[in-house]
Amino acid sequence: MRTETPQPIRLDEYRPPAFLIDTVDLDLALDPHATRVKAKLAIRRNGNHTEPLKLNGEKLKPISVAVDGKKLHAEKYVVDEEFLTVPGVPDAFTLDTEVEIDPTANTELSGLYVSAGRFCTQCEAEGFRRITWFADRPDVLARYTVRMTAPRSFRHLLSNGNPVEAGELPDGRHFAVWRDPFPKPCYLFALVAGELDVLEDKFVTMSGREVSLRIFVDTGMAPRAAYAMDSLKRAMRWDETAFGREYDLDLFMIVAVRDFNFGAMENKGLNIFNSSVLLADQATATDADYERIESVVAHEYFHNWTGDRITCRDWFQLCLKEGLTVFRDRAFSADQRGHAVQRIKDVRSLRARQFAEDAGPLAHPVRPGSYLKIDNFYTATIYEKGAEVLRMLTILLGEKMFRAGMDLYFERWDGHATTVEAFIQCFADVSGRDLTDFFQWYEQAGTPRLDIASRYDSDARVLDVTLKQETAPTQGQPVKRPLPIPVALGLLDEDGGVLRDTEVIVVDAAEKRVRIDNVDRVPVLSVLRGFSAPVNVTTDAPAKDAYVQLSADPDLFNRWEAGQTLARDLILKRARDHADEVGEERFAEAMGRALADQSAEPAFKALLLSLPSESDLALAWHGADPAAIHAARDALRQRLATHLGDALGRLHGALQDTGAFSADAQAAGRRALRNAALTLLAADPTERNRQRARAHVESAGNMTDAIAGLGALMLLGGPDFDEALASFYRRWKDEPLVIDKWFALQAGDQSEGAFQRVVTLTRHPDFDPRNPNRLRALVQTFAGANPARFHDPSGAGYQFLADQVLAVDPINPMTAARLVQPLGDWARYDSALSKLMREQLARIAAAPNLSKNVYELASRALGDSRV
Repeated sequence: MRTETPQPIRLDEYRPPAFLIDTVDLDLALDPHATRVKAKLAIRRNGNHTEPLKLNGEKLKPISVAVDGKKLHAEKYVVDEEFLTVPGVPDAFTLDTEVEIDPTANTELSGLYVSAGRFCTQCEAEGFRRITWFADRPDVLARYTVRMTAPRSFRHLLSNGNPVEAGELPDGRHFAVWRDPFPKPCYLFALVAGELDVLEDKFVTMSGREVSLRIFVDTGMAPRAAYAMDSLKRAMRWDETAFGREYDLDLFMIVAVRDFNFGAMENKGLNIFNSSVLLADQATATDADYERIESVVAHEYFHNWTGDRITCRDWFQLCLKEGLTVFRDRAFSADQRGHAVQRIKDVRSLRARQFAEDAGPLAHPVRPGSYLKIDNFYTATIYEKGAEVLRMLTILLGEKMFRAGMDLYFERWDGHATTVEAFIQCFADVSGRDLTDFFQWYEQAGTPRLDIASRYDSDARVLDVTLKQETAPTQGQPVKRPLPIPVALGLLDEDGGVLRDTEVIVVDAAEKRVRIDNVDRVPVLSVLRGFSAPVNVTTDAPAKDAYVQLSADPDLFNRWEAGQTLARDLILKRARDHADEVGEERFAEAMGRALADQSAEPAFKALLLSLPSESDLALAWHGADPAAIHAARDALRQRLATHLGDALGRLHGALQDTGAFSADAQAAGRRALRNAALTLLAADPTERNRQRARAHVESAGNMTDAIAGLGALMLLGGPDFDEALASFYRRWKDEPLVIDKWFALQAGDQSEGAFQRVVTLTRHPDFDPRNPNRLRALVQTFAGANPARFHDPSGAGYQFLADQVLAVDPINPMTAARLVQPLGDWARYDSALSKLMREQLARIAAAPNLSKNVYELASRALGDSRV
């Protein structure tokens, strides 16, 4: 905990490790309160370094230290709160240490801890130092042999690699030995011990090897791991086909745990998952859960090569494994669920999370230059923008050349810890192109704005297009350089006919002018097709062009984008007291035509029906008024509901699923459209729509429909919602993952009195702030997904969030820090709200004994450039 102003760690101060560790032999005598950890490390000095041995260690009770078998007296080494220092060591030696730790007391869920009576670990980013003394940095790679002993009630004893030996001990305990043949950094170490059920399967690799697959879950939950197992096998085959990557061990394991700070962790051969992204059946999981399970299982498996076999030299290179692996898992999801629909979902997430991050004081480059706690940089910028940068690289080089660059990367850096520069150099080498300017995407924070103007000369049949780019200053980067922006451009005529197919224009200067000859008719520009670059776009095109795109653009992303643009402009006009009644009616008519399009997939139509979120709308309005945005958005929803009521009602009835449940993309798309229709109808509170929502809940045969029906009743309000909510709780009160949904649903309630409901729920017997899932479900959903109530003019929502941050920080600093983000968005709102948000940030930053995690984010959000 903080007692003085912490000093940041900086990329430009990186130095190679003074000592390397070749092998690690761990012996853990597991006990819930007093686990003994013996470590034998084969250490050698790295080059000409002369400093003493200095290893990381936190919350360790020292028992003994020995060098080359000789036990050291206490005066021969120094132990403080963060390090073990041993002076005078030889150039190569064996270090033996023994420590004691208390896993039950580890509420931070970093290192070795107890969850639901089982031992498990989370070592990324800096958790291994809470297990034993070690050089806890990703550029120290070692081969691990792990022996663990535990009471026989802890039936499964699991670790990385392959099992070597297991047996019974005379004292009522048993043991297991695991050996990982591949060198790895300590953040990939994993251990699980406990009573678990297991779902088993096999996979035959492209070279004919048989790999055993095992998913360990809570007792009785094995059937709910079936979809995860299916996703795993599809991901393994996809990686062989798409990237030529074959799994390299004889065994691949996944363990689901309830208490986990992240979604999942890619520990070599032993992935540990938050149960929320692993367990699913139709009764307890929504289609969104199934999609996320498919994506996260693939993501963690893909890390075997992009993260495990090749890892980061230092934590500044985090995007090297995370951005790259998100890029890979999104390509997999697109192949599984449809490219256009998946692209729209990816961009919605990018804008909601990463564009918002870039627009405020917490903006940082894809590869940051400094940090206090690396835990704070597992952000949308690292993950999602990092993936978008690689997608641009694919567009610039072409898929064949990109694959060649990836092949060279795997060949050149397998078994090493490396850098983003080395990664990009692989693509420069195979393509012969200078990618120096492209590298600025990694080093420059902020979202570029691309302004596009066009002029058509009908006599000369010439279209002149001017593209200008600008990136606003961000903290620490007042001056921005132009970036190479690939702009995918197509031309339509005013009837929606194709004038020009897609071509890519690279805007690599502050301004670029393009002349397009032989354009026979007045063109409608379809710009940034497929969202070819992570930028904000403004054009001088009239609204009528967006209607052409909405009805006929062959690029489905831009068809959806046209609808979003029209809706955004109408909502913001009304929010600013300039309502365009005629425009709103025209938009409703256009949406009706889009819904009637029989060629469009249901999943795509469902996305069309979803208006821009209130948070997205606030990004488009400097000095935004959240209450005005909420009222204006509701008004457009009501207009759509009344104008399209008959069509929406028919859709809702026709799409009712009476057959066997399927989690595939087609069935999920039909449910998505049916539920989107119901949600929109709920904006028109007629008795017919109330009856429809009640019947929807009562007939729901899966959790997707149940939650959608509850959401519609919540929008309609009244006793029907209260009764349905109480019934839902009674049915599912013993299912933690479902009760997370119950909390989250209420946190998103936008009605009067909703804030007090959230406050009351913090005193509910099922609310446990020590469990990250439950805390996120209630507090983070309220602050991040309910702007109408979070931004109450009284500031009560801000004070509530600050209270939660300060209460959770002593328990779990990593989770507490993630709650700070909504207050960091103060710059986009009107001055009165901004002032209240900053006051709560200042209150947090000034609190005594604050963790580094929370201090860093609160201080940065206030604009403190020192952190």
